[in-house]
Order: sequence, then structure tokens, then C-alpha cells
Amino acid sequence: MRIIKLILLVAILAGIVVLALANRGPVTLNLLPAGMSGIADRSIEVPLYVVGLVSVLVGMALGYILEWLREHKHRRRASAKTREAAALNREVGRLRKEASKGEDEILALLRN
Repeated sequence: MRIIKLILLVAILAGIVVLALANRGPVTLNLLPAGMSGIADRSIEVPLYVVGLVSVLVGMALGYILEWLREHKHRRRASAKTREAAALNREVGRLRKEASKGEDEILALLRN
């Protein structure tokens, strides 16, 4: 399985390198549309592959954040159930000790 992951990673990286080499042409990114250029005339010139890679990375980051927020209720419920299970285990242990207080140690061991 590890070899398959490694082969897949190498294939993806090779694809990214080929994509970057094929799209080295510069593109101009403007902050605002052409009609509003009097307000803030900000633009930069970068290679096309940078625009694509940054777009993918921003999309992945937003997806991870939204998924983390969506799963918050499940993590909270799991945490509450874990605390509840620990409390119940403590109570069971306490009740077992109370039940075996007045008995012989051998009989107490045989019941557990």
C-alpha cells in the first residue's frame, strides 16, 4: 500500500511539473476590473502556473476549514460520550469494590 501511495505521489508531482513547464507565460492579475482602475490601480504579472497552483491551494484550505467546522458537532458528541464512558467505568469500579467489601478475598476474585 505504501508503494502505491508513493507511486501516486510521484505521478501527481510529475503532472504538476509538466503543467508548470507548459504554462510559463506571464499573465497580469488586476485587483479590480478595468472600469474601476482609478480607485486602486494594482496589478501584478506572474506565470500562469502560479495562478493555478495558488487557486488549488486556496480551494483546498477553504475546503479543509469548512469540513472541520462541519464536523465540530460530531467531535463534540464523541468527546461527551468519552467523558460519560469514563465516568461510568469509575462508577462500576466503585460499585464492585463496595459489593466485595464484606466478603472473603477469594470469593471476590471469583466473581470478577
